[in-house]
Amino acid sequence: MTDPTSRPVSMTWPPSTTGPPSTTGPAITPRQTAERCAAVLDEIERAVVGHRRALELVMIGILAGGHILLEDLPGLGKTLIARSFATALGLDFARIQFTPDLLPSDVVGAPLYDQRTGQMVFRPGPVFTQLLLADEINRTPPKTQAALLEAMGEGQVSMDGETRQLPRPFVVLATDNPIEYEGTYELPEAQLDRFLIRLRLGYLSGQDEVAMLARRIARKTEDAVLRQITHAAELLAMRASLEQVEVSGDLLEYVVSIIRATRENQQIQVGRRRARAPDHAAARTVGAPGQRRRRGRPPALGGARAAHQPGRRAQLTTR
Repeated sequence: MTDPTSRPVSMTWPPSTTGPPSTTGPAITPRQTAERCAAVLDEIERAVVGHRRALELVMIGILAGGHILLEDLPGLGKTLIARSFATALGLDFARIQFTPDLLPSDVVGAPLYDQRTGQMVFRPGPVFTQLLLADEINRTPPKTQAALLEAMGEGQVSMDGETRQLPRPFVVLATDNPIEYEGTYELPEAQLDRFLIRLRLGYLSGQDEVAMLARRIARKTEDAVLRQITHAAELLAMRASLEQVEVSGDLLEYVVSIIRATRENQQIQVGRRRARAPDHAAARTVGAPGQRRRRGRPPALGGARAAHQPGRRAQLTTR
């Protein structure tokens, strides 16, 4: 079931897009990228209160070209975060409410018979967008979940012997409810591997909850109206700027040592497959303003922890 309030998906091929074309814009520097990211996060915080670090992790995932799984209780702002990022980043947005009766064709689309032309015409599904909210993804059977595998991994959809590219950038923000198991289907390892970041929001502090209520009373309307800070072409340029971030050899060795530890630790069933340099470049670019990192070699790794931490990779599966 798609959200009737989301932006409409084009019923013709190729899908139409609004705003600037999804091609890489003029080159920008990592410093400009950091400034743009700070502006995006500041704008989103007008609607999402008390989750700055979680928002930074989502921004890192988007910059690194990955997908994000928000796993937490209902009513903590997961859907609001997805909508806010789509607005602030200027991306086309679509929402799929995953249900037990949802079919793969409801996600990726299907060929339909056109009576006017007498031909089969492909009707794109809601996956043909730039930011897709996969709401309660664990409520649909594995067959429908698997319909997203190619789209998330390759940025394309193959059907009837033809491959169709998805708009760029393409980001999936998925949510699931970790406390209800009746009528749900646990995400398989192959699906979890498509997510770059898996995190939980947690409850707000008492001070943040008071601030949230005060903002609601002050604006005298249900939803906060956010401004568009950037657009798709500039977001692609921001991604490209990550290639200019300098990464020392010590940091590379440290990253590889963490990855190898996940493969060798007896408490971890499936370790990390491979490293991705853009992930670390994005993390360094989106760091909090004024934050200074310690110089020199990172501390020695004593062993990987399998306990869940915000931003932990989904592959760290305990026995």
